[in-house]
Amino acid sequence: MNRQEQQPQDTENGGIGLPVIAVMITGMCTFLSVYCTQPLLPFLRDLFHSTEVEVSLTVSATIFAVALTAPFIGLLAERYGRKKVIVPALFGMTVPTLLAATATTLHALILWRFLQGIFVPGVIAVMIAYIGEEWEGRGVGRTMAAYVTGTVIGGFLGRFIAGMVATHIHWRATFLFIGGLNLIGAMLVARWLPLAKNFKKAPHLSHALAEARTHFYNPRLLATFGLGFSVLFTLVGTFTYANFYLSAPPFYLTPAELGSVFFVYLLGVIITPLSGRYLDRHGFRKTAVLAFSMSVAGLLLTLLHSLVAVIAGLAVFSSGVFISQAAATVQTGVIAGRARSSAAGLYVTFYYLGGSAGAVATGWAYMRGGWPASIVLLIVMLALSLLLATLSSRDIPVQHVEEVMQQAGTD
Repeated sequence: MNRQEQQPQDTENGGIGLPVIAVMITGMCTFLSVYCTQPLLPFLRDLFHSTEVEVSLTVSATIFAVALTAPFIGLLAERYGRKKVIVPALFGMTVPTLLAATATTLHALILWRFLQGIFVPGVIAVMIAYIGEEWEGRGVGRTMAAYVTGTVIGGFLGRFIAGMVATHIHWRATFLFIGGLNLIGAMLVARWLPLAKNFKKAPHLSHALAEARTHFYNPRLLATFGLGFSVLFTLVGTFTYANFYLSAPPFYLTPAELGSVFFVYLLGVIITPLSGRYLDRHGFRKTAVLAFSMSVAGLLLTLLHSLVAVIAGLAVFSSGVFISQAAATVQTGVIAGRARSSAAGLYVTFYYLGGSAGAVATGWAYMRGGWPASIVLLIVMLALSLLLATLSSRDIPVQHVEEVMQQAGTD
């Protein structure tokens, strides 16, 4: 057996080795580009003489492409494996990222952004299943935390780099920087990420499809999918239109300063592990209530015309969303039981459909009533997420959830 085919052994006894680092890099590279245009939106609006909703398509087109392809990628991964999908996806998303630098019109930029999103599910719809299978009983929680940490760092770096490069060099150079980083990361992951050892190949795509179809007969799983929809709706809606809010009076932030606001995302590195422990101790429903309370409080705080208050509000809001994301991801695996890759693919589809809808619907609210109207819409969606979380956790005792998570190796 060659080195690539060996099981990851580095998370036992708390160790961190190349496979876990590769997992973290995978998460980071995937999210470098997904939201990178957010701090550029006010600049792109003026550059292309467009509306807020039109330039927000540079975000929602990517997200919509993720939602469109996620279920199909999940099915392919059930048939052909994990690393054989993850690595080509990383290399694939590098190409349209670099080509986005050639866009001369808003429509061309939106097209390249859509093509970027097509490759993203090759990581996010597969990595959850890969980690659960390869580290089961041997530190899956720590490894999943490494992946989520990577996604948080990537989400921050993509926005931060975009704002700094656009301000000090050129907006086109943003995509060259991010594409170059993505290419380097893809090469490292290809070398360091082990081939799946515990993957059980579905005999036929039709078999994988049949197993995936059973998820639609699980009301609690459907509620979890809806929860994912509403969570990303609020996250994308908030962090897309907060850029317009903060670039206008009385704040007047530049793209570089808008990119720096996303330092609040780094709280996810701390919040995600803590939310896992809270979830283990108090159960899914109480965790959902905590996340809802934090998110609403954070949004209300942004209504104050103080930059410090707005940034603090965004920090509290994003922390609540990180808790919801972690809880919903665990809940998907708990309820699905089997065919986890296809369940994750379906969750990703609903999740990113919500993000795409949030970018557009919040824009309509913003154009009609400014930031306060956007906040009203976002709080309504958060209330819906709490209702769906309640339905998802119905008839699942806390003790049972803890037993299932422990069996899956969740810390």
